[in-house]
Amino acid sequence: MESERTLSDYERERGKPMPSKLHSVVQTNLLGILLSYRPEYQGLSELTLQLDGRELTPDLCVYPDLDVDFTQDETQVTEPPLLAVEISSHTQGVQTLVDKTRVLLAHGVESCWLIQPQLRTVTVFTGEMDSATHDRGVLTDPATDMEVDLNDVFSAP
Repeated sequence: MESERTLSDYERERGKPMPSKLHSVVQTNLLGILLSYRPEYQGLSELTLQLDGRELTPDLCVYPDLDVDFTQDETQVTEPPLLAVEISSHTQGVQTLVDKTRVLLAHGVESCWLIQPQLRTVTVFTGEMDSATHDRGVLTDPATDMEVDLNDVFSAP
């Protein structure tokens, strides 16, 4: 049974758990790794998706190379990414992230990663919630063929 806790201003305003230091380090490391795959792929942080009437904001999304018009912005994108990444924070239950992953996959995302920094694991979900958990070595994403060394994902700044 989870203990009751007071929500922070961040959590109340944004409707999601407050990111932690580990969350931030992993997100920064992974975004840096994704930059090496440009221009073939574009990694985007905190992009709000509008998928069949549902608003979801993964920590990271990966799209094939995007055309960007800096004179027009979008607050919600309706095209699902190839890959969506969720990084758990210490205040967040894993079930919530698994449920979000299920919705993302059902709406066209080909691969979803659930990263648990404290365990140094990446669980890759595809298709009908098929999953494989990785804790070392090089992970190859099934949707993009991008290779990510987990030592680089979980390295200290």
